[in-house]
Amino acid sequence: MHVPRLLWITEEPQLPEGEHQRLRNIFEIIQVARLAEAVCETRSEEIDCVLVSGKLSDCTGNEVLETLTTIQPHVPVVFWNPSMTAGEAVQLVRNGAHHCFGFRDSLDELRQALERASHERRIRRKLPDRASQSLPGLVGESPAMQEIVNTIQLIGSRRCTVLVSGETGTGKELAARALHQSSPRAKLSMVAVNCSALPENLLEAELFGHVKGAFTGASGNRVGRFEQAHKSTLFLDEIGEMPLDLQAKLLRVLQERELQRLGSSETIQVDVRVIAASNVNLAEKVRERKFREDLYYRLNVVPLRMPPLRERKTDIPRLVHHFIDKVCEAEGIPVKRVTDEALQRLTELPWPGNVRQLENTVEMAIAMCGDRDVLHSVDFGLKSRSLDVLPPKIESDSYQSCDCVSFDSAVYEFKRTLLQGALAKTGGNKTAAAELLGLKRTTLIMKLRGLEYPGISLQEAS
Repeated sequence: MHVPRLLWITEEPQLPEGEHQRLRNIFEIIQVARLAEAVCETRSEEIDCVLVSGKLSDCTGNEVLETLTTIQPHVPVVFWNPSMTAGEAVQLVRNGAHHCFGFRDSLDELRQALERASHERRIRRKLPDRASQSLPGLVGESPAMQEIVNTIQLIGSRRCTVLVSGETGTGKELAARALHQSSPRAKLSMVAVNCSALPENLLEAELFGHVKGAFTGASGNRVGRFEQAHKSTLFLDEIGEMPLDLQAKLLRVLQERELQRLGSSETIQVDVRVIAASNVNLAEKVRERKFREDLYYRLNVVPLRMPPLRERKTDIPRLVHHFIDKVCEAEGIPVKRVTDEALQRLTELPWPGNVRQLENTVEMAIAMCGDRDVLHSVDFGLKSRSLDVLPPKIESDSYQSCDCVSFDSAVYEFKRTLLQGALAKTGGNKTAAAELLGLKRTTLIMKLRGLEYPGISLQEAS
């Protein structure tokens, strides 16, 4: 079992001895007092997490960040300093610190953050190896995804027809491409057709080809997708949308391995592996007589169900990191980090659009964060952190029993309590309070003025 390595940079350990022992039970601790020593350890060892405790006399926290992340780019750096100001913490996080703890935070929170950071580090370290495997794009280690990977590795080299099912956005085409790449046919490109994108007459010509004069506008001979996929793989997406008449012609091609172009009597032999996909229940369509039963069984030789993201939530952190790497590489920008809080919130969401929705959300976050190196919840469109400053309970019963309650005054008091909680949580730092509530700083100031928040003059609320 891998024991995570914690590089602890401190001149005067400020944690109680009991907490030291708890950390030793979790980590292999490498303790140093100088940045130069930390550099040597980082160059010689794979470090899972860095803890900077207290102030250092030979460097600043930002210098620690810049130096160590240059050597190991994704190593998480956690700061523990009871005398740290809110401004210093905000600056460190913006520069890439994984987490900053001050006097308000407990030792349990610190220990849990170190464990999460080291776990995240181990996940990121595995990503390059995953990318080099023969199943590109299929990211995840959940039992559901491991079953998919095992099935693809088992049947990849066969010619058998595969029916890939699953909700929209679960990665059906990625599974088809992984099947193709796992087969001897991978030396040729996979050919893909979306059966719902074309009307029946054009789809038939697209699949089987046509000769000159076969129909109005057929000015020459055209090779169909089946012929293009000879000795390769043909992926038929949204097969459930194929018209019934065309389903009969497809069945014949699958059974006889031969076809005729539209307008021709010449029979053409084809060697094609067919992978079909559908986001609807084809068995149900068979019962409704909207899909041929014989074609269904001919396609469903090997069923492959892609699980929705809600059934593989443990894969979400890995997927987020995978998409961050992918988007940043495409944009030609340095790889960004994501905070624990944002990662936790993303894991809790239902994701009705599945992996495709998650990828689009990550791309949006990278675009919205600007030049910052760290992605926060607000970049993903999440504003749940305001829940941390909500009153623990709204006593609605007292309002119901009062005949003279004013709606405006109740809303006023709730807003007042919310703003007071945010400012208390951030030590009066209006910039941090605005971020906590998902507001712009100027918006927060205007709300403070409108509520005449006690202790804040018009000159201070700026």
